[in-house]
Amino acid sequence: MKLLTKLWIVLIAALTLSSVPAFAQAPAQPAQLKSGAVAAPDKYGALAAREVLKAGGNAVDAAVATAFTLAVTYPEAGNLGGGGFMTLYVDGKPYFLDYRETAPAAATATMYLDAKGDVTSHSLYGNLAAGVPGTVRGMADAHKRFGKLPWKQVLAPAIRYARDGFTVSADLIAYREEANANFTGLNFYATFGAMKAGKLFRQPDLAATLQRIADTGATDFYDGKTADLLVAQMARGPAGIITRSDLAGYKAVWRDPIQADWNGFRVITAPPPSSGGIALLQLLMMKQSASTLFAGVTLNSPQYVHLVSEIEKRVFADRAEYLGDPDFVSVPVSALIDPTYSARRAAAIDPSKPSPTPSIRPGLEKPQTTHFSIVDHWGNAVSNTYTLNGLFGSGVVVEGAGFLLNDEMDDFSAKPGAPNMFGVVGGDANAIAPLKRPLSSMTPTILLKDGKVAMVIGTPGGSRIFTSIFQVLTNVYDFNLSLKKAQAQLRFHHQLLPENTIYYEPFASFPAATAKALADRGYKLERGFNGDIAAIQITNGKPTAVPDPRGRGVGMTTK
Repeated sequence: MKLLTKLWIVLIAALTLSSVPAFAQAPAQPAQLKSGAVAAPDKYGALAAREVLKAGGNAVDAAVATAFTLAVTYPEAGNLGGGGFMTLYVDGKPYFLDYRETAPAAATATMYLDAKGDVTSHSLYGNLAAGVPGTVRGMADAHKRFGKLPWKQVLAPAIRYARDGFTVSADLIAYREEANANFTGLNFYATFGAMKAGKLFRQPDLAATLQRIADTGATDFYDGKTADLLVAQMARGPAGIITRSDLAGYKAVWRDPIQADWNGFRVITAPPPSSGGIALLQLLMMKQSASTLFAGVTLNSPQYVHLVSEIEKRVFADRAEYLGDPDFVSVPVSALIDPTYSARRAAAIDPSKPSPTPSIRPGLEKPQTTHFSIVDHWGNAVSNTYTLNGLFGSGVVVEGAGFLLNDEMDDFSAKPGAPNMFGVVGGDANAIAPLKRPLSSMTPTILLKDGKVAMVIGTPGGSRIFTSIFQVLTNVYDFNLSLKKAQAQLRFHHQLLPENTIYYEPFASFPAATAKALADRGYKLERGFNGDIAAIQITNGKPTAVPDPRGRGVGMTTK
């Protein structure tokens, strides 16, 4: 009897230990920050992150919870059917995860050209616009490598919001109506037409999909019932080309992030197939190289706008020529961010007038995305940008699964020299090819000071992403503004083409005197974008989460 009792005690102890997650048995890490923090594009994403952080999860757990929650509550960009990039700083080391969509195996370089060789709208709307989604695989891989909490626990907030509903905002309704005008003949409104401002919106099909993902990890999405539903959707309406084989073969890729020193900080940012990391570093380094031109120049004065536009013009010339999927083309990363190269490009800036566009050549011999930033009290950080590309993606909902598909194929160069939806031109380096990843401007970025996280930042905005991040960083660290004041400054954007055109955003437009001074120099001003930066700044161990005043984002700490 005593032996039997001892056996039961051993068995119970073993079962008890086996039910405790491995992280609970490890020695507690010392806290580096006074709290965790999140800056997310809506309150539900922020609440999901805070819930997970308070439960003992780390920044990666919180990022995964936020990503899946935004797929429910922020459907214009949060997604299961899209892809993105994640820049991480975990246990004192930098990482980068590329879970960008890929072109289906049946994709061809001319698939979006008509009989006359002109680009059609099939890269924007409908089944044919969709690349193979990467978000679910990316989140699963990030969690498998760095997560602390159980997978099911991390997905619980998203499942809850899909099953029980979330309160719809007025601006979400406005976005729905704006997008639906382009979705004639698609099934978008059949799902999202039921949304009403101020009312709960429940998504039972999406809740069931999320539950399957919670139960199986990424397996269901890429090789299970959800995969079957997605492939079946390809046959409805204008046919798409994503196959079961495309889904089963999809892989997220761990890449080395790009790193460079700037202004006393170590900048960790996105490598190709993002153009954003290289472009951001070029902007920062070129401005630093042109410091004599910027000396005494007031923030957002006509001269400041002109000088920054001159820098941006050169960055976009390089982008069009050199950047693409590094698995398909050789990208000269080191050369493009070399300080000597930046100094040479900066030396060609005309301080008084726009340089003629035809003279700006490569110098060597995207609508709707969303971003969130997270830190935990151990000092780990995640900067994550992911997307459906256009507003609500392709307008196609996978019937029975409840999620939208991307229109990411438009980020390829459908025809060299032809602009995409953001007006950006590309060349052969970004041409369509089977299994290739389209070039992106997404720029999830982390800044370190003395080996510790100082800033986590990113934004949606297509080609305006890295120019917006550049302006906020320089507002904070060159002009010594608080992050809140830096966020509230006007932003502008120039991208080589259209010629001498500066885009501005409605939140804080150019004063009349500045607009006239720029027009007198030969610039055309055009209203054209609105960012939504989510940033966290850490000062003396205290994180401050600041959402963009332009959006419905929320900043929270765990205290």
